[in-house]
Amino acid sequence: MSLVIVGSLGLDDISTPAGSVHEALGGSAIYAAVAATHFCTPHIVGVVGKDFPHESLMMLEAQGINLDGLEIREGKTFRWGGVYNNWNRAETTFTDLNVFAEFTPQLNDSCKCCKSLLLANIHPQLQLQVLQQIEKYNHVACDTMNYWIGLCPDELAEVLKKVDLVFMNEDEIKDFTKRKDIFSAARELLKLGPQWIIVKRGEYGAVAIARDEMFFFPAYPVSEVIDPTGAGDVFAGAFMGYLARHPQLCSAVVKDAMRYATVLAALNVQNFSIRGILGTSLNEINKLKDEMLTWTT
Repeated sequence: MSLVIVGSLGLDDISTPAGSVHEALGGSAIYAAVAATHFCTPHIVGVVGKDFPHESLMMLEAQGINLDGLEIREGKTFRWGGVYNNWNRAETTFTDLNVFAEFTPQLNDSCKCCKSLLLANIHPQLQLQVLQQIEKYNHVACDTMNYWIGLCPDELAEVLKKVDLVFMNEDEIKDFTKRKDIFSAARELLKLGPQWIIVKRGEYGAVAIARDEMFFFPAYPVSEVIDPTGAGDVFAGAFMGYLARHPQLCSAVVKDAMRYATVLAALNVQNFSIRGILGTSLNEINKLKDEMLTWTT
């Protein structure tokens, strides 16, 4: 029951209508891994600088995250700043790649022994480098963003040919396929080889689409949004963390993975950084998931 997550680790400055934080834990790998800890042992493959807080590394390990694949290099950690004037999209104020600019992912032996892989939101060239290092995993998934779709669509297409699941939001899948609706767009992606396309639709929930099946899931209702940063990464991490417990990618497992992912994403947006999902018990998550089950059967 282990999952490899390859992605970014960073320190974020975030401002929303609910407040702001400085140098909060961020990055796709951190959000996804913390979400996945509720279901399996996630292994992070990434890089940070010597300035990354030691107490944060200890906290991640205490959460059950394996950091053997994490490089600590001379220099500064990846940093990002964003301002939310509305909840749907952040306006980036700065992006400092720092040590992440020279990141070349390498899977150690413990990672190669895992059975599930999540290629988080990083350059498709890096995702391809990871795919060249694995042999047989039960489940391989990738996430992406509009920036990579515009910058290197051909490399991204090569990644999509080699994975089982794809996570994209509604705008991303339309941009990549040049289709006007998510259903025809998903059918285009399925032609490349993935078994499932997971379309994230924010406040409208998510859709899981396969060649012969389609499932709609509403968003879990949230009374107050504090910080939507990382919600998509949490969704993917929870989904793949749950999948890591199941060798077969069947409809029932996908449905439950969607429900867990939806609940954890909702918990995440109710606080800054990863605070919304830290310390939440699986019993509490299961109660929320069972409540959601009554809406989606």
